[in-house]
Amino acid sequence: MAKKCDICGKGPMVGNNVSHAHNKTRRRWLPNLKKVRANIDGHVKRIKVCTRCIRTGNFVKVV
Repeated sequence: MAKKCDICGKGPMVGNNVSHAHNKTRRRWLPNLKKVRANIDGHVKRIKVCTRCIRTGNFVKVV
């Protein structure tokens, strides 16, 4: 399962955990994805959408 928003394409970001001793270990920030039902090309599909796209209304929700 891809951790990527189907609307905007937002995916995992990578960086470092940094301790007080300035030791660095790799880490990932995952997008906050939700499964929603959306109307895409006249068909109802279940897609993974980030919460930013849900708030801005970048797609048509189906109730």
